[in-house]
Amino acid sequence: MHLIIVSGLSGSGKSTALHVLEDVGYNCIDNLPVSLLPALVAQIQIHRDSDDQNFAIGIDVRNAWQDLNIFPDMIKTLKDAHIPIYVLFLDTGVPVLMQRFSETRRKHPLSDRDTNLQESIREEQHLLEPIRDTADQVLDTSHLNLHELRDLVKDRVVGSQETTMAIQFESFGFKHGVPVNADLVFDARCLPNPHWKPNLRPLTGKDAEVAAFLEGEEKVQAMYQDIEDYLTRWLPHYQANSRSYITIAIGCTGGQHRSVYLAERLQKHFAQQYDNVLVRHRELNTADRH
Repeated sequence: MHLIIVSGLSGSGKSTALHVLEDVGYNCIDNLPVSLLPALVAQIQIHRDSDDQNFAIGIDVRNAWQDLNIFPDMIKTLKDAHIPIYVLFLDTGVPVLMQRFSETRRKHPLSDRDTNLQESIREEQHLLEPIRDTADQVLDTSHLNLHELRDLVKDRVVGSQETTMAIQFESFGFKHGVPVNADLVFDARCLPNPHWKPNLRPLTGKDAEVAAFLEGEEKVQAMYQDIEDYLTRWLPHYQANSRSYITIAIGCTGGQHRSVYLAERLQKHFAQQYDNVLVRHRELNTADRH
């Protein structure tokens, strides 16, 4: 048996995540009261055929706040009893959530005539904090469309049951915020910027012309080598510590040139040493959607 708890803010993609897990064979139960979780686990263990089954449980703010507060101790008790349980929390920025609710015209579960949408989201963040703090993995869905979220859940959650550690290099622009799900962050803003070259400005770090420019800069090569050396030394230790995934975020000002180049190059290098090495360019993906 493998049990995944899916939680997160309303509008962050919990239903999508549960549908992905259902598609790959999980038995899914949504909106389970936290207080009933131990009884459910005990009932599952009674049935002998449950050893070969996987379960996904959706828990959200519709629970009583008292139940949400006991969630960390309950998860610790289950893990101490060697129950294979994994907690996924989906997070999203407040402006993005407000836009999503506005577009869908759905009612937030905490909103009423005395509480507006922004206040409801802030209250939900507070109520779900015990679950977020307990999560094995927090995914920021602010910049993901539906298809990207589905792929990420498959890669990072379903794939986390594999024995090898999944490594993701993610480029981003600091002016749009640091990725919430980053485990390591490197800042490339001090490097020479192709943006100031008129012929390179419309290109990205994936283009040969930009790569040639950056490869000719001594500072770029020095930073790349420092990052490569650091990861070469420490990635095996992360993997030995039973890590199933790690996200290495590399940022520049806009997330178009320097960070993209470094992420691409690092992915190619470490893909020769590890089986599951991914690359994602947050700002380029965002641009593709508009």
